[in-house]
This record gives sequence, C-alpha cells and structure tokens, in this order.
Amino acid sequence: MEPLTLRTERLILRPFAERDTDAVAAACDDPDTLRWLPLPEPYERKHALEFVTRTNPAGWAEDTMYNFGAFTHAGDLVGSIGLVRIAQLRTAERQAELGFWTAPGQRRRGYTVEAGRAVVDWAFAGLGVERLEWVAQVGNEGSLAVARRLGFVLEGVQRARIVHRGTRRDAWIAALLPSDWGRALETPYLPSTARA
Repeated sequence: MEPLTLRTERLILRPFAERDTDAVAAACDDPDTLRWLPLPEPYERKHALEFVTRTNPAGWAEDTMYNFGAFTHAGDLVGSIGLVRIAQLRTAERQAELGFWTAPGQRRRGYTVEAGRAVVDWAFAGLGVERLEWVAQVGNEGSLAVARRLGFVLEGVQRARIVHRGTRRDAWIAALLPSDWGRALETPYLPSTARA
C-alpha cells in the first residue's frame, strides 16, 4: 500500500522519516517503554534509524504493517500507532491488530486516543477491517486505558502469549468491531449467548 497521512484536531499521523530518528531513539529508550515493548535495550540511535528508514517503509510496501508516527502540528513526536498482523486483511478473516506507544512527556494528554480514533476509523472505513485486536502484557495499565477509551472490549488473558526479554508472559486481549462504533459488518455476525 502507498503510505498515507491522517490528520486530527491536534495531530498529524504520517509515515516516519529519517529526520525523526533522534526523537524515536529518545522515546524508545525510556524505561517505561522498554518495560512493556520487545525493543532492544538499550535502545540506540542505530535501532531508531533501522525502524524509521527500513522497517516502517517495508511494512507499507509489503503490506505487513501500516504504521504512523504521531506528531503535534508543531512537529513534536507524540508516539507511534498503526496496524500489525494485517496479512489477515486479504482473507475472509479481515482482521488486524492495533499497536501503539507514546513518547515520555506526551502521556496522559489524550494524544494516543485521538490518534487511535483516526487509525481505527481508517481501518474500518478505508480497509474494511471487521475485527481489530489489541494485545498487551498483563499489567500494562496505560495501554489498557487507551484501548478501553477506544471502545475495545476485554476478552480475557492469553497465557504465555508474549515473549519479552526471554520470558513468556501473559497478555490481555481485547477486540473492537465496527458495530461497536455503530457501523455495519459486511460479514454476518452471530454472537454466542453461552459464556465459558
């Protein structure tokens, strides 16, 4: 897919560029970011350069990841947000996973939720996604708060889902359907009335 730019009231969501390398390096070397995400530690400039100049462009070109850098209108990095595990978009599954991180100093301002709304809207309206998933390590309360504000419904805990720093960890999983946002699903949906 050709990369695109999304805009919100306070943010510009665009593909990362080489000029973003230092800001990404600083954001990703944050202890809170490293605590939850499977990033190299320490996170160095070379890792950020690889991320912005190779990983992200390849994701768009190969349709494996549609990732945006989220920036204020003044150009300050807010974070990263996008769709991963998008291979299922081309099948009857029509699913993707929403992933994000927020730069230190930009947290608790509503930016990630604002960016998330734009990406979710694009996923549903532009890509035809019928199920968005969110996955995070159990205990990542900040990420859970964002997911809930976007309307994700917590479905449970998946045991040993995430490998982080050589250890398997449990993960929360939640889902968001177009119908949660008042939109129709193209594929009929028959919800279960039984609870496990």
